[in-house]
Amino acid sequence: MARFELKLPKMGESVAEATITNWLKQVGDKVEADEAVLEIATDKVDSEVPSEVSGILVEQLFGKDDLVQVGQTIAIIETEGGDLVPIVKEAVPAAVVAEVAKTVDAAKESVAAPVDFSDSEKFLSPLVKNIAKEEGVSVAELESISGTGKEGRVTKNDILDYVKNRSNQPAVSTPVVAVQKIVAAPVAQKAASVSVSGGDEIIEMDRMRKLIAGYMVASVQTSAHVQSFIEVDVTNIVRWREKNKNAFEKREGEKLTYTPIFMEAVAKALKDFPGMNISVDGDFIIKKKNINLGMAASLPNGNLIVPVIKNADQLNLVGMAKAVNDLGGRAKAGKLKPDDTQGGTYTVTNVGTFGSVFGTPILNQPQVGILALGAIRKMPAVIETPEGDFIGIRQKMFLSHSYDHRVVDGALGGSFVKRVAEYLEAFDVNRDI
Repeated sequence: MARFELKLPKMGESVAEATITNWLKQVGDKVEADEAVLEIATDKVDSEVPSEVSGILVEQLFGKDDLVQVGQTIAIIETEGGDLVPIVKEAVPAAVVAEVAKTVDAAKESVAAPVDFSDSEKFLSPLVKNIAKEEGVSVAELESISGTGKEGRVTKNDILDYVKNRSNQPAVSTPVVAVQKIVAAPVAQKAASVSVSGGDEIIEMDRMRKLIAGYMVASVQTSAHVQSFIEVDVTNIVRWREKNKNAFEKREGEKLTYTPIFMEAVAKALKDFPGMNISVDGDFIIKKKNINLGMAASLPNGNLIVPVIKNADQLNLVGMAKAVNDLGGRAKAGKLKPDDTQGGTYTVTNVGTFGSVFGTPILNQPQVGILALGAIRKMPAVIETPEGDFIGIRQKMFLSHSYDHRVVDGALGGSFVKRVAEYLEAFDVNRDI
């Protein structure tokens, strides 16, 4: 018999770790090659880890909700044949085992209740909280860590460095200042309690919803949100699409929606106004070389995710349509990869899909702009001609532009969305597909 190490696979250049969300196979279960053994989640995408070999799962090295680094062994599968990856284990003396057991029991007794990180005045990401729980880092210790992130936030590297060096540090006592702040204003630290009646149903947020909630609150706390709105006449676009959508689908095998047309206009406007294609890092502005457009898409569970169209300004309309359909389809099927959601420089969300006329979207950090596309509606409008003005029926929609007022002033934010509108209104109804 041989023993094979199942490792957490590389999931993209930007992904270094993942959380185990569910074991699909238990110890003793038979596993076929390419069969999923467990489910994992990064900060945005859920996926499965398949087995590379057939055999019996004999050991799970991590439990549910454990954080695992890429390349770490997560399970042992026993196979037939020669040794694939030998597993060497040293015998542990009984005295050592007994001592460890005493230590564990003492630790369990010393912890009267789980740590409530809501007592901390610092914003703590779900990843930092998870590491703190795993390593037994208290709220008081978190308060003592000097964060290197935005506005002094504690990053993953900060807490990992602290844990690594903690053995050389004296025990951290609760800072008096922190205690005084908590005692002086307890109401400001926690949300108001919600009364529950007998007929109410209590449902815990799923992991993705908790992450989204954290991102939204953090974004509002980070950026000064300002909005600009503009109404756009898209009659030419509606006519062109109606005339060409069937031929396009027959030739390309792809449906032609309005989204790639809007994405094309946004990419052009970002080239005209590179000040919108930036991000903020502390006191520094980072001008992005590439134009990578994020597009909000629905997941099977009803949550939203933002896959990214890389180098969107280099795509023609056919390429944009294929990219939009591919990412949107894989999002609905839950088949996105971690790298599909990384590297966005600007985001577009279509609130008109749900019938909304316009919206005020929250920025997708660290981006400084997001555009909401409203519903297209038939509207009476004044049409100017050399012979005079008259009333006609036109297809119109609203563009809602949210931007970070820390670095984007009204002139830039308003000019950008106006340029998008100009590109849309100038769309050539005789354009070739």
